[in-house]
Amino acid sequence: MDVRMLATALVDLVLPADCAGCGAPAPPWCPACAAELAGPRRLALPGGLPVVAVGRYRGPLRTAVLRYKERGRRDLAGPLAALLAAGLAELHAAGGAGPWLVPAPSRPAAARARGGDHVVRLCRAVAAARPGARVVPTLRLARRARDSVGLDAAQRAANLSGRLRVRPSRLPPEGVPLLIVDDVVTTGATLRACRDALVGAGLRPVGALVLCDATTGS
Repeated sequence: MDVRMLATALVDLVLPADCAGCGAPAPPWCPACAAELAGPRRLALPGGLPVVAVGRYRGPLRTAVLRYKERGRRDLAGPLAALLAAGLAELHAAGGAGPWLVPAPSRPAAARARGGDHVVRLCRAVAAARPGARVVPTLRLARRARDSVGLDAAQRAANLSGRLRVRPSRLPPEGVPLLIVDDVVTTGATLRACRDALVGAGLRPVGALVLCDATTGS
């Protein structure tokens, strides 16, 4: 991690002034919201990688993600990254090499509107607190991709088809285990598309880590 990336991660790790889930004056989580954070859960997605989610897309976790992602609360990156770090332990042994975190890319327009890519920011916060972890923004999303909100699984897959690109200048070393990181998994289409793009470039994704599980029936 270079100096600029480390500085960004440290700024974002400053504790918020209130509870991430409800806004009560009890950072980072008030007792009631903390009690609703059940801990990491493994998901089984058809044709996908091993996936660990911090929790379901509801309650204080959903509220915290929306405040962070859509309402400019960049200071919530720290509490959310701490939850991701717990999920990371489920996927990757502490003594193993790496891991290298690959953020699922945002649409360029969305990233600009949010003051930067929110998933990259989370990954940097996780890596800043975990020795040996690295962040590689290897993937980018073409400008033609639509917002995925409201799309079903087939539409999400079609929306991403041919629009996820690998940046040749940001490739990790050959053979390094990679974890794809995203904020919310709904159908698994994004994670599968990211996996396929990485595999197509000769890389080795071994799992995926997400904040929220919004899949149906789980």
